[in-house]
Amino acid sequence: MDRYKKLSKYLKEKYHARVHKLPLSAGFTCPNRDGKISKGGCIFCDPTGSGFATLGSNVPIQEQVIKMIERAEKRFKAKKFIAYFQAFSNTYASPEKLEKIYESALIDPRIVGLDVSTRPDLLQEEVLDVLEKFKKKVNLTVEVGLQTVNYKTLKILNRGHTLAEFVDAVNRLKKRNFDVVAHVIVNLPWDDIEDVVETAKILSALNVDGVKLHSLYVVQNTELAKMFLNGEVSICSIDEYVDRVITFIEYLDPNIIIHRLVADPPKKGTIFGNWNMKKQDIVRIIEEEMEKRDTFQGKKYGYLRR
Repeated sequence: MDRYKKLSKYLKEKYHARVHKLPLSAGFTCPNRDGKISKGGCIFCDPTGSGFATLGSNVPIQEQVIKMIERAEKRFKAKKFIAYFQAFSNTYASPEKLEKIYESALIDPRIVGLDVSTRPDLLQEEVLDVLEKFKKKVNLTVEVGLQTVNYKTLKILNRGHTLAEFVDAVNRLKKRNFDVVAHVIVNLPWDDIEDVVETAKILSALNVDGVKLHSLYVVQNTELAKMFLNGEVSICSIDEYVDRVITFIEYLDPNIIIHRLVADPPKKGTIFGNWNMKKQDIVRIIEEEMEKRDTFQGKKYGYLRR
């Protein structure tokens, strides 16, 4: 029995082949870093803007794609691919520039999808017009960072937006029938289990298509690192993390695809990451605990009147 809706199984059933995401960096920045909103950035964001898995923006996008395909074929035996613009805010440019950047990644017929990760306040209608063009060429997914629905925590994180901007962005994306994936950190020190439940409920009410659950990690040269080293914040235990993840899943709409259960911290510069455990071991613990509790995605999903 599958106790939650896994991305890997969904992709295999959809494309009848092993599908792998190609992490790409196009040299974008973020208005939360360049001074438009703030110069500090989110307190947890590493210097690469979560693009540490990419080859770096100094490598041309087409070359990044070719090398990443070679790596995915060799390491994962992948047959089809998704071009994933991951680092920083990937809609933070003029519509003309965005169109050229996205187009430059679609150089291989085995690329079946385009995945664009961004902030909720960078999805103006003219940006959606560009994305709509690519929706006609490949399967397109827009990943939108939220982290939590707790507005007080969002302020501490220095996100530079509130829940309202996220709700607005998702509503407008869904109006155009885009696939939407929300990013959530379930073990933020300022959130409790009620915030975790409310996050799952709001994402379900908004009809998002997927969620990425992240574990909070601490990287050098971030504001969070200073807070962590000064003893101002602490990270919960692995047991509490597992409980939060399972609780989130129980309240989540059973039709929403779960893309990830735990984060992948950077290999370099990490002060705290995943309790010094391998990602696959944490996933195994979560799945075993779900078996033990005899629980599943959507077990407590009955709060919406649809």
